Amino acid sequence: MTPTNYKLTIQYDGTRYDGWQRQGNTDNTIQGKLESVLSRMAGQRVEVQGAGRTDAGVHALGQVASVRLPQPLTPQEVLSYANRYLPEDIAVVAAEAAHPRFHARLSARGKCYRYQLHLGPVPDVFSRRYHYRLPGPLDLQAMRQAAALLTGTHDFRSFCSNKRYKKSTVRTIRSITVEAQGPALTLTYQGDGFLYNMVRILTGTLIEVGQGQREARSMPQILAALDRTAAGHTAPAQGLSLVEVYY
Repeated sequence: MTPTNYKLTIQYDGTRYDGWQRQGNTDNTIQGKLESVLSRMAGQRVEVQGAGRTDAGVHALGQVASVRLPQPLTPQEVLSYANRYLPEDIAVVAAEAAHPRFHARLSARGKCYRYQLHLGPVPDVFSRRYHYRLPGPLDLQAMRQAAALLTGTHDFRSFCSNKRYKKSTVRTIRSITVEAQGPALTLTYQGDGFLYNMVRILTGTLIEVGQGQREARSMPQILAALDRTAAGHTAPAQGLSLVEVYY
């Protein structure tokens, strides 16, 4: 019997997990939890492919995964079974039969990430797991000027934490928006793909611009350096969410 390929859309609170990717030294990963549940449903080991390997502590509103199951189940059966046995901080929000050649990562055309901050002296205790709190104000106009200089197609090696990355580090960022609503500040990134820790390093760099530690006009020099030490700090994981994957 030919296996059926499924496309799953997944939400998770990444606070207590060691990231998306299955690891040999821990079973506390999103991919590992999904594979455990779906393998039990299938009666044999199955492998789940994710569109993005989110880091420890990073969340997802619209992570996408693909999985081949040996028996033909309806998408609703897959969704219902998964949500019955997954932990309460992981949910399959949509399931559909996919083309046999569909692969969540290899078929993706782009992604949207969102980074959330909470500004000001008064913390919001209910959002602390989903926002990076900064006590002082930021120069949003300077941040938007810097963001404009980072959009487009560039070599983003300076914004990658993996010093041994041997593949091309050229990526296209289609847009970076900086939106404030009261003490909440949201940075939204849309692009064809992102390197390891790239969004968090971009965010840390833009924060330093907003704090007056860097000039907005220095972004081209940071890109040209092709050196991680030229860019800003890596913003904490809890503010980042994978919002959507484009196909």
